[in-house]
Amino acid sequence: MGETQIRYDDGVAYERMMGAWSRAVGRIFIDWLAPSRGLRWIDVGCGTGAFTELVVERCAPVEVEGIDPSEAQLSFARARPLGQMARFQQGDALALPFSDESFDAAVMALVIFFIPDPAKSIDEMVRVVRPGGTVAAYVWDMTGGGHPLELMHAEMEAMGFTAPWPPRSDITGLQALRRLWIDAALNEIESREITVHRTFADFEDYWTTSTLAATVSQTIAAMAPIELKHLQTRMRGQLIADATGRITCSARVNAIRGSRPR
Repeated sequence: MGETQIRYDDGVAYERMMGAWSRAVGRIFIDWLAPSRGLRWIDVGCGTGAFTELVVERCAPVEVEGIDPSEAQLSFARARPLGQMARFQQGDALALPFSDESFDAAVMALVIFFIPDPAKSIDEMVRVVRPGGTVAAYVWDMTGGGHPLELMHAEMEAMGFTAPWPPRSDITGLQALRRLWIDAALNEIESREITVHRTFADFEDYWTTSTLAATVSQTIAAMAPIELKHLQTRMRGQLIADATGRITCSARVNAIRGSRPR
């Protein structure tokens, strides 16, 4: 099997699959950050705006900027009912288009493992927050089996298919994240695990939603019908439904925060 590049060019599909997972984590993450009201925020790698919307709804910000390289994702984000509070623009996490000390909080939700130089992206987040400002992120615990589609990836592997993981999955562990924050000379560094659950109406709901994910969709599209049927059978055998047919899945992120030295 050749290497498959993960592409995020369908905002609707991403929102249905990963946006719902991200918001579930994001609510707990924001409660953990316990931010003051009236802050200036930047959401680096905002995608469809799932986390950005939570900031607007729960944090009473005075300014929110969302940055992402995908115009398709940004188009979805701009269509959200965020009023005039959030602004979205195309940009690079390694060269944020803002001057020094422009924000009170810089956050990155489910993004850092896609960035080719994670350390530089953290340095950029530090640069654009004021002294004392917050730099925080959460990411699926890829090395610890926390991704929502860990089970499907395992079943694909058992069948001889290798669906792509994000390229920098190696930096998703708590120790690796803490090293990044320490190397960025941040203060008051704290980290934690966050586990969330999501219930699907039945196997069909699980399947049609989960196979929208970019990490598996291209591999599934390349399967022969008999291979696809076999994968579905294997997944049915792994997922436990309750008496009404509902299936509940769990996922886990590693979260980290720190503050820029004053």
